[in-house]
Amino acid sequence: MNKNKYVLGIDIGGSHITVAVLDMQQRNILKNSYTRERVDSHGSTEQIINTWCSAIKAAYQKVDIKIGRIGIAMPGPFDYDKGISYIAGNDKYAAFYGLNVKDMLASELQINRDQILMSNDAACFLAGEVFAGEAHAYQNLIGITLGTGLGSAVCKERKITDANLWCSSFLNGIAEDYLSTRWFLKRYYELTGLNILNVRELTLLYEENQTVRKIFTEFGHNLGLFLKDFQQDHTAEAIIIGGNIANASGRFMPNVIKYLESQGIDTSIHISKLNEDAALVGAAGCWATQTKETVE
Repeated sequence: MNKNKYVLGIDIGGSHITVAVLDMQQRNILKNSYTRERVDSHGSTEQIINTWCSAIKAAYQKVDIKIGRIGIAMPGPFDYDKGISYIAGNDKYAAFYGLNVKDMLASELQINRDQILMSNDAACFLAGEVFAGEAHAYQNLIGITLGTGLGSAVCKERKITDANLWCSSFLNGIAEDYLSTRWFLKRYYELTGLNILNVRELTLLYEENQTVRKIFTEFGHNLGLFLKDFQQDHTAEAIIIGGNIANASGRFMPNVIKYLESQGIDTSIHISKLNEDAALVGAAGCWATQTKETVE
């Protein structure tokens, strides 16, 4: 068996871990390996590591492949080369602050730390789209993920970096204040005095509720403003959008496109088809893009 053929991709979220084995030659997921487990991100390091490793082992066992190389899409701030977490104040994974997560995982899995490659989750999203998704035909791109938080990444000549724009100055605050789930929930409460659970609930009210349509119109305008500046800074050939909020793209993308066209921007915009799988595909695919391996 080609030792380079299989890599385990992992997407670490605030409340879950998603794991799957990627066939690097076919550039697709071995569907039988797909494993998703809930994680208590407020738990102890031991609890979290045990949950992560349980999912990792389960994925390998499902396809009867020995634990090999692993690519992990990890939220920041994080020293990805060394494997040290600096996540703090984000209501998740505080127990790992200042600790070497890569060493802890390697020890629990009984593998060499060099078998683990860690990368920024937003960069992994775009890397996944370049490796096996909507962006494979482009050299220069920008990508964003819209969900609990705002992720942003840039691809220049196939080199992908985290743009780290979530905290950039935007309107009366920072970009993430306006381009995340919490903006929808806050805006709905401001206009109705009612609480709602998530963006999916809002989409279900869209047709019958004028206030909800107003909210999506505002979001589309905000996203258009953000993408205009992002695109002008990087002159990308295309824009890739993913994350859970992208599932409701039909409710806001027409306004985004209308605004960008009014500003003379006609850049091709793609909604991720890999979606939640993009980050783990990209995490695995980084073994090819970052280490310059040949996978064909």
